[in-house]
Amino acid sequence: MSQGPRSGLAAVSSALLAMSRHLEVRDVLKTIVASARELLDAQYAALGVPDDHGGFAQFVVDGIGEEQWKAIGPLPRQHGILAAMLHEAKPERLADVRKDPRFEGWPSAHPEMSDFLGLPIRDGDEVIGALFLANKLCPARANPPRPKSEGRCGFTEDDEELLSILAQHAAIALTNARLYERSRELTIAEERSRLAHELHDAVSQKLFSLRLTAQAAATLVDRDPSRAKGELQQVAALAAEAADELRAAVVELRPAALDEDGLVATLRTQIQVLDRAHSARVTFTGHGVRALPAAQEEAFLRVAQEALHNALRHSGAEHVDVTLHKRGPDTVLRVTDDGSGFDPTAVRRAGRHLGLVSMRDRAGGIGGSLTVESVSGKGTTIELEAPGG
Repeated sequence: MSQGPRSGLAAVSSALLAMSRHLEVRDVLKTIVASARELLDAQYAALGVPDDHGGFAQFVVDGIGEEQWKAIGPLPRQHGILAAMLHEAKPERLADVRKDPRFEGWPSAHPEMSDFLGLPIRDGDEVIGALFLANKLCPARANPPRPKSEGRCGFTEDDEELLSILAQHAAIALTNARLYERSRELTIAEERSRLAHELHDAVSQKLFSLRLTAQAAATLVDRDPSRAKGELQQVAALAAEAADELRAAVVELRPAALDEDGLVATLRTQIQVLDRAHSARVTFTGHGVRALPAAQEEAFLRVAQEALHNALRHSGAEHVDVTLHKRGPDTVLRVTDDGSGFDPTAVRRAGRHLGLVSMRDRAGGIGGSLTVESVSGKGTTIELEAPGG
């Protein structure tokens, strides 16, 4: 493994350290792909995480620009060479992937690839991903020399061994990232359960006392007005205490990530988790938005969560895109899906609009406006615009 310029121990060590620095699954996937492409001097690299429906839950590429990636279209299915790596769980090293009998073609915008090296990423007996490279770049002094017109040299047995080492460590990094995210989700769920229990106990006690005191005041109104007045004053005090308990609970229920990381980072992290958990592709773009007041950040986050829930659970969308950007003096959140859509008028008549009402209330609470555009069969766009940022 000493032939290539990046095959030294230091380069391998740097790649493994880079993978271990990240805890979010999406970041780990990107680091694995970038490290593999750089380490083996390939023009293209990709890593696919399979779902249970013949497709990929996540698919990360390196070496292809964003515009070209969009032009390629939907994520690939598990077929051809990719299926072989996932189902047979063995390496594939090909001089020209296009000549392999399993090759089934590419979309028109897909780059041309010839030499190919792919390995499954395994966690024990489970295949958790497929890592592959294409178009090995010729070093400056290829041996034997290659014509400049070729520009590529093909992957070697040493390359396969090196990628195998990387894949083994990638499995560890990816498994650790998944465990971290699941642990974080469980911690959040447990904390919310605890707070809900405490809220129920505290407010229930206050409301019970409030009810008894009000009943006592009602019986004293006619026969002892002065005592009734005292009881009503106690009712007012108990109501104020209950309101304080609720306010304190709401503050504690505010997502901790908002205070620690801010709106943009919190949205990005949550959308990465959703992208991993659902078959639909969920993407986020945030730019130009500075920190907002706490109430506004929470409103934007809650509207995004509600819109994402609707898109992922009810619309059958293949792609959900979330953007957060500036528009003049305002901040704009936009959630767009390519799902089944709906008739907003029909939804209102059927009384199935509680999610939309909640989002409009949140928008109004921060001086903003909510716009819903949807047509049956043509997807939905939900936009929240509010001053600031």
